[in-house]
Amino acid sequence: MFFPTRKGQPPAPERREQAGAAQATLTMNSRTPKHFDRIVAFYRANRRMPSHAEIAEIAGLSSKGTTYKLVNRLVSLGLVERDGKGKLLPGSRFLSLPRLGTVEAGWPSPAEEELLDTMSLEEFLIERPDNTFILKVQGDSMLDAGIMPGDMVLVERGVREKDGDIIIAEVDREWTMKYYRKKNGKVWLEAANSKYGPIYPQEELRVAAVVKAVIRKY
Repeated sequence: MFFPTRKGQPPAPERREQAGAAQATLTMNSRTPKHFDRIVAFYRANRRMPSHAEIAEIAGLSSKGTTYKLVNRLVSLGLVERDGKGKLLPGSRFLSLPRLGTVEAGWPSPAEEELLDTMSLEEFLIERPDNTFILKVQGDSMLDAGIMPGDMVLVERGVREKDGDIIIAEVDREWTMKYYRKKNGKVWLEAANSKYGPIYPQEELRVAAVVKAVIRKY
């Protein structure tokens, strides 16, 4: 089994930053209610937040007042959120994973596991959740960009496209994903596969979104 590695000692400022992150993680962990992990497990298993009654069952509480105190503490710590109607929503730590360090992609080196911090994939990948969605890739026109059939792409609407971006666009009433190219006022779409030629809009080109990330499950 591979673990992230650290090669040598990092510079002093980086060590201080790592120590600070680790201390912050320990502090948060010490303040986290002991039943929080079980609430997270419920959310991951059921794809929804538990009701107050289910939280009481998870935590072994018989009093509604005690259950509300627990929920309010989770909210105050930012572990759980409420929408405008008071419905419980998962906080960022529901999708957090441990960040252990780095992994050597060149020559193999001794492995050392080190908990540096935790991070949420949602926070890492998504800047504007209301404008972000996922599409499943069909076709092989973007192979040389590392985008394979069956991959999922994370795309963001409302972003100003620029030359070299991979975009989702409607060109002459057909949808496609290609590189956006613009030079000397001329715009066209370019595939990342030599089998496909460039696409020059004959009537209309409407850019719907810009690709921000590719998701592949092995």
